[in-house]
Amino acid sequence: MTTATAAAAPPRTWRGNRWALFGIRRAARLAASLWTLVTAAFLMIHLVPGDPVRAALGLTASPELVAARRAQLGLDDPLWRQYLHFLGGLFTGDLGTSTITGQPVADTIGDRLPATLQLAALAFLLAMALAVPVGTAMAALTRGGGRRAAELGFTTVSALLAAVPEFLLAVVLAYVFGVRLGWLPVAGDQGPGSYVLPVLALATGPACVLARIVRVEMLSVLGHDYVRTARAKRLPPHLVYTRHALPNALTATLTLGGLLLSALVAGTVLVENVFAWPGLGSTIVQSILQKDYPLVQGIVLVYGASVLVVNLLVDVVLALLDPRSVIREV
Repeated sequence: MTTATAAAAPPRTWRGNRWALFGIRRAARLAASLWTLVTAAFLMIHLVPGDPVRAALGLTASPELVAARRAQLGLDDPLWRQYLHFLGGLFTGDLGTSTITGQPVADTIGDRLPATLQLAALAFLLAMALAVPVGTAMAALTRGGGRRAAELGFTTVSALLAAVPEFLLAVVLAYVFGVRLGWLPVAGDQGPGSYVLPVLALATGPACVLARIVRVEMLSVLGHDYVRTARAKRLPPHLVYTRHALPNALTATLTLGGLLLSALVAGTVLVENVFAWPGLGSTIVQSILQKDYPLVQGIVLVYGASVLVVNLLVDVVLALLDPRSVIREV
């Protein structure tokens, strides 16, 4: 083994250690966040005023029936025993039983979760598909301080659309394209056309925010030396933007995009209720109105865990795109 080879070996070993430490830290952070989420969801039922069993059975239910139902659900056990039973159930996929329907909460969530994930995923893909080309195009148009009118129009329109709440935009879209024009269905899942309006309502605001970020990042990247070198080589403009500028401008966009994906999952709650979408969003509202606290608890856990997992995936993707961040962190 040569001296150069021997000297090169330690960095590879240290690099592997850094990635291992990065993975351990992220896993530990995720575990701590999940434990906090689970504990908060468990305490939610016990801190809510009133008796969930009485609320589910009605005011006319006999005390004997209420007591039997509480014993069946284990609500008469000490709080610490209920907590341990709840934790044990999570490891086996048991999220409890609905106090209204008597069905396992996990089954109800399994039936409704795919519809919510479809909306969130399609809205995220649409937001990215609109934001990246629009933001890049606006950066190309307004580079060097030119076309002030186009810049003003873009920033004004994007800021206004981003400020409109999802549920309000959903109501407007449903009224215009569903009620007045009759072009698209406005209630339930009636085929591919039913996705258009809820996905637009969810994606419009995030697309505007991301487009503004892409434009700002692209303008910053276009001022770097390597971009000027690429222009000096007389490369076609589309190669300068797509091969040299865009990959370096997407780091901040992906970071914010991951956070917006988490917000999209949570934002489906109101939009689903506007369009009577058969997902978790409409289910949790019905459960709150019916005081079906075990079902509310299970859905809250799913929403919270989804946000945490998305944030973890964003951290991993950013680390893969910029390995220097792992070195700086460790």
